[in-house]
Amino acid sequence: MSKRVLTTESGAPVADNQNSASAGAGGPLLLQDQHLLEKLARFNRERIPERVVHARGSGAYGHFEVTDDVTGFTHADFLSTVGRRTEVFLRFSTVADNLGGADAVRDPRGFAVKFYTEQGNYDLVGNNTPVFFIKDPIKFPDFIHSQKRDPFTGRQEPDNVWDFWAHAPEATHQITWLMGDRGIPASYRHMNGYGSHTYQWTNAEGEAFFVKYHFKTNQGIRSLSSEQAAEIAGKDPNSHQTDLLQAIERGVRPSWTLYVQVMPAAEADGYRFNPFDLTKVWPHEDHPLQRVGRLVLDRNPDNVFAEVEQAAFSPNNFVPGIGPSPDRMLQGRLFAYADAHRYRLGVNHTLLAVNAPRATAASNYGRDGLMAANSQGRAAKNYEPNSYGGPAETGRPLSAPLTVNGHTGTYETSLHTKDDHFFQAGELYRLMSEEEKSRLVANIAGGLSQVSRDDVIEKNLAHFHAADPEYGRRVEEAVHALRED
Repeated sequence: MSKRVLTTESGAPVADNQNSASAGAGGPLLLQDQHLLEKLARFNRERIPERVVHARGSGAYGHFEVTDDVTGFTHADFLSTVGRRTEVFLRFSTVADNLGGADAVRDPRGFAVKFYTEQGNYDLVGNNTPVFFIKDPIKFPDFIHSQKRDPFTGRQEPDNVWDFWAHAPEATHQITWLMGDRGIPASYRHMNGYGSHTYQWTNAEGEAFFVKYHFKTNQGIRSLSSEQAAEIAGKDPNSHQTDLLQAIERGVRPSWTLYVQVMPAAEADGYRFNPFDLTKVWPHEDHPLQRVGRLVLDRNPDNVFAEVEQAAFSPNNFVPGIGPSPDRMLQGRLFAYADAHRYRLGVNHTLLAVNAPRATAASNYGRDGLMAANSQGRAAKNYEPNSYGGPAETGRPLSAPLTVNGHTGTYETSLHTKDDHFFQAGELYRLMSEEEKSRLVANIAGGLSQVSRDDVIEKNLAHFHAADPEYGRRVEEAVHALRED
């Protein structure tokens, strides 16, 4: 077998990869050393801008298999037949920290699934919590700024974190989740995933339903205490990445069972609270979980940068039978996610192997731009309609239309019965055991007691009092005790 030859990026053979060209044995280096310059220039450009959020991530390939008939709710082709399998790529991530941050930290986890369906890629972008801190996308940049590193101190500041939450009472429910026992998963394998948003399904008869996705881990829920997480993060900052990689390499196939909650579209207007509010869950007694299928991970990426760092998920990547809802946060993300990828990876990021369709082929009039690879030259046209047999529209909407009414303007989300910021946070607190309540209170007090302004502390305490009187009292007592020490 002949030895492979090292070449430059243009394909020319490299004579010496150990020594730079110089003017004599001890002289200065030469500008004409094309291999040296190319190598250094590429090295300088190996990193791309990291994600503003969800920067630290891990991922794996696998498949999704339908186990139950859901054709009464959606005509999505990949969900149409029991036993049908679809290739998937799943990216897990922390939210707030930078690319070099530790895995074992108290932070929501991203849970983004790309289904490579025969009708195009379907991206489901969610978290390991069924709710979020805010419900309107106009607040998202401010929220993230409050959680990221302070521009002066260069670290996450309790003053910023809790000051924002003091002015965002709708965050109380998610804070209760985050500061509770599930706030630090033991691994990516041992946590649930949620679509979090409300989505729309449409069946073959055109009936519309609103749905919420629940991926229940088949490995069981396992979480870390704050003390355990601090120890693990110090020993192996890549603990979740290490666990996922090694589990799959030794033949363990992590899996999740997908369930959905289903609400007929006609019921949404009369529901007792806004069903499109991302800070709230749908009680299971109203809309029970219905099993859909099983997601299995069985293959690690060959190159983390190419396949995890460059993986691009956009919640506007729908397929026939699935569409958006009036969920305000979802509506904002329909633009924001794809735009973030155009900035980070370029307008042709959908041509990268991890992002390109696999069970079908993309056919459109996208042209040129940075790193264009599909020239579609010669007689190919870059406009539509045309007379040359180019791809044409189907005239069939992917999902049912959404009802709109009223005048344009800025509005608070419509209020329903029990549509306040606190009642579900209180219900979650009351579901906890005494031990869980104690750890929740300690976690909240540990952060809130570090805030320098008394008025910010008092505003946050008022939120916990409004959720549940006992909850508020215990947090208040714990905060005051810590501040007196």
